[in-house]
Amino acid sequence: MNFVDNFLNNITMYRLILYVLICYLVWAVILSFFGILPFSPYALLFSTAFLLFIGWATNAVFASVFEIPANTESFYISALILALIISPISHLSDLSFLFWASVLTMASKFILAINKKHIFNPVAIAVFLTSIAINKSATWWVGTAWMVPIVAIGGYLVTKKIRRFDLVGAFAVGSLATIGTINMVNGVSIVSTLQKVIVDSPWIFFATIMLTEPLTTPPTKNLRMIYGGLVGFLFSPQIHLGSLYTTPESALILGNIYSWFVSPKEKLLLTFTQKIQLAPNVYDFIFAMNKPAVFTPGQYMEWTLGHKDPDDRGNRRYFTLASSPTEKNIRLGIRFNNPASSFKLTMFSMKPGIKMMAGQLSGDFTLPNNPNQKLVFIAGGIGVTPFRSMVKYLIDANQRRDIVLLFSNKTASEIVYKDVFDAAGQALAMKTIYALTDKTQIPVGWQGHIGRIDATLIQKEIPDYRERMFFLSGPNALVTAYEALLHSMGVSGDHIKTDFFPGFV
Repeated sequence: MNFVDNFLNNITMYRLILYVLICYLVWAVILSFFGILPFSPYALLFSTAFLLFIGWATNAVFASVFEIPANTESFYISALILALIISPISHLSDLSFLFWASVLTMASKFILAINKKHIFNPVAIAVFLTSIAINKSATWWVGTAWMVPIVAIGGYLVTKKIRRFDLVGAFAVGSLATIGTINMVNGVSIVSTLQKVIVDSPWIFFATIMLTEPLTTPPTKNLRMIYGGLVGFLFSPQIHLGSLYTTPESALILGNIYSWFVSPKEKLLLTFTQKIQLAPNVYDFIFAMNKPAVFTPGQYMEWTLGHKDPDDRGNRRYFTLASSPTEKNIRLGIRFNNPASSFKLTMFSMKPGIKMMAGQLSGDFTLPNNPNQKLVFIAGGIGVTPFRSMVKYLIDANQRRDIVLLFSNKTASEIVYKDVFDAAGQALAMKTIYALTDKTQIPVGWQGHIGRIDATLIQKEIPDYRERMFFLSGPNALVTAYEALLHSMGVSGDHIKTDFFPGFV
C-alpha cells in the first residue's frame, strides 16, 4: 500500500485516469486478439484512433472559438471512454456514429455550459443525443466478465486517488438496493443479481470512471452522497416512465441536473498581477477578478494553465484559495520543489496580464457553522493556506472564535503569513504556536516550540483538546501522522477534519 500511495501522490488525477483508460484498452486489444471479445483488435485500434483524431480537432476548434485554454488530457480521456462504451466499427457506415459521438462530446463542454461550466457529463450527453438523433446507442461493451479484473483495479486506484469512496459507495447502495429489491420481487436470486450487475454490466466502470467525473460532481460530501444514491437508483434498467427506460447515460444525465443545481455555477477567468516571495521556495500569486468570487474560506479550485510539452502532472492543478472572500484579489500560496513540474515552471515565469482559468470550486474543509465550537488548526508548511483564508476572513468580519493554531516548519525562514496570524492574535485573541523541527537552525531568542508537534505539546498548550474540532492540513504523510496521533490521544474521528484536493500535491 505504501507503493500505491507513493504512486498516487506523484501523479495528477487526470493523468491517472488517462493511464487507467489506456490499460483498459490494451487489455481489450489482447482479449480481442485471442477471440475472447466479439470484435477484432484492428477494429478497436482503428475506432480508438479515429475518436482521438476527431476529439483533438473538435476540441482545438472550440477552444479557439471560445478563447478558453484547451485541456491537454480532456479530449484524450473523453475519446478513450467513448472507445470503451461504443462497439468498434464493423462497417465504414459506422464511422458516422463515432464522428458525431466525438463531436458532440467535445462540443457539449463549450455549448452546453453556463458561465463556462458545463452541465452534463460530456460523454453521457453525447451518446444520449446520438441515440435520439441517429438511433445509434452505446453498447457499454467494457462491462464484460473478462474486463472486470482490470476495471476493478483501475477503478480502485482512481477512487482512492480522488477519495470519492463516499460517492461510489452511495451509488453502490442505491443501485444494488433498487435492482436487488425489484429482482427479489420477481423471484431472481441475490447471487444471480450480483453477478449480473457487477460482472456482466458496466457497473464498476460507470461508478469509478463516469460517475466520479469531477466537473459534474457536487462540491461537498453530503451532496455527493445524495448524487450517488440518486444515480444509483436511476441506474436500474427496470426504472422507467411509461415506455421510456433508463440507460446508464440517461441516469447520469438526470443526476447531472441535480448536481448543477446544488453546485457553484461558474468558472473564473483571472488576470495575473504579481508574484510575492514569502519564503525561500514559497510564493504568493495574486490575481485580479473580473467579477467578485463567491466561495467559503478553506475551499479549493481547479486551475488550468495551457503550456507546451506538459509533463506527467498535466496542465491542470488544484490549489486551495489563500485569500478571504472579503479581499478584492484571489491569492494562491504555492511551494516550488526541485524539480518543479512543467505547470509550476510555466506559472513561475508568468508575466502580469496572463490569464488563468479557475473553476470547480469544492471542499468541506471550512469553518463549522457553530461559532462557539472550539477549534485547533494544525498545519505543516504551505498546508497553512486554508487557515490563512479562514483567519483573514474572521479578522475582516470581526468574528471571534476560540482557535489555537499549531504551525510546523523546518526553519523560521519557511514560516508564511505570520503577519495575518499575529494580527489575529491582537484582534481576535487567537493563539498561535510556531514549531521548528530543524534543531540546528534555531534563531537566537526563538520564543516558539522546538521539535515536532506531539502529544505532549498538545496536552500542555491545549488542555481542553478533547472538546475541540481539529483541522489538519499539509503534506499527506503529515496529515496521516497527526490523524493517527489524535486518535491515540482519544480524539474521535468526527472531531477531525483533513484538507484534501484531488490534484498533485
